[in-house]
Amino acid sequence: MKTDSGGSDALYLPDFCTSRATLGIVLIVELTALVLTLARQSATIDFWTDLGRTSLFLLWIGLAGAALLCALRPRLSHMTVAMGSAAVLALISTVIATVSICAYLFGRTAMVVDSGGAGLFPAAPRAFVLRNVAIGLIVTGLALRYFYVAHEWRRSVELRAAARVHALQARIRPHFLFNSMNTIAALTRSNPPRAESAVQDLADLFRAALSDKRDTITLAEELEVARTYQRMEQLRLGTRLQVEWKTESLPPQALVPGLMIQPLLENAIYHGIEPRPVRNPLDPIPGLREGNRLALANIRERLSLMYGERALMKSGRFDAEYIVTLRFPLIENPARIAAAARA
Repeated sequence: MKTDSGGSDALYLPDFCTSRATLGIVLIVELTALVLTLARQSATIDFWTDLGRTSLFLLWIGLAGAALLCALRPRLSHMTVAMGSAAVLALISTVIATVSICAYLFGRTAMVVDSGGAGLFPAAPRAFVLRNVAIGLIVTGLALRYFYVAHEWRRSVELRAAARVHALQARIRPHFLFNSMNTIAALTRSNPPRAESAVQDLADLFRAALSDKRDTITLAEELEVARTYQRMEQLRLGTRLQVEWKTESLPPQALVPGLMIQPLLENAIYHGIEPRPVRNPLDPIPGLREGNRLALANIRERLSLMYGERALMKSGRFDAEYIVTLRFPLIENPARIAAAARA
């Protein structure tokens, strides 16, 4: 939806077109029917019959309301929060009133009366409809409030994650820049062509790190950024830095958050390779170069925002090495990212 100030904002209602939302509605309806049946304890109707009729009635309301919200989602997304909420309340009230009237009329048909089932249906339509609409307005209002608060909370999380991304992009360690410039200065005298290539690599690296349009890039692009960083550090560390890339089996067009691999390589070099000439070792003295784990926390949060529970990040000490494992679903279409996070 749009905010009341006129700024563009995402629709705060969940997507009722998904099977997950439909399953949620069915579970909530059945739980509500169970609670209402237990609360009534009718002396004239046995428990299971009462539960069945209440479940059927609420299922009609829940599924019909979800179908209409699914169909009208594009229209609701262009409304302000207040107008959209009012429209949803009016829509659900109409659905409840319609289903209530239909239930009353069905209970008055000859088939139901002749079978002796008229007692299962309301006798006073006006009170029945008004009571159901009032209950529906209260429940829907509470649900809308919950959806709005959850949406605003998620937005705040996304904004904090974006701020962390920008901090990470602007935080390529100063010593790396200074060392790179010193290396390039030395190469300008001994190997001018290599110095020119290093300047180009440094420019490409900072262009990628400081770009505002790289929140989501392909895996191939992300790996190229990491390799560019490796080439710059290789000039300084020489044969001490040995990186083995095994990426042939990875899908190059898979979409990933920008700056996901490069910070891991930077951490490995800074904490492991730079102090000693071996493969990403643990520090011989714990705490010698303790980081603030900003990069790991940032990557974990952005993976969660992009892929939801389908992403996994594990990190820790294993034997004499520190290992980070990333797992996330294959997505090549940007339009499917939001759907993946909800799944």
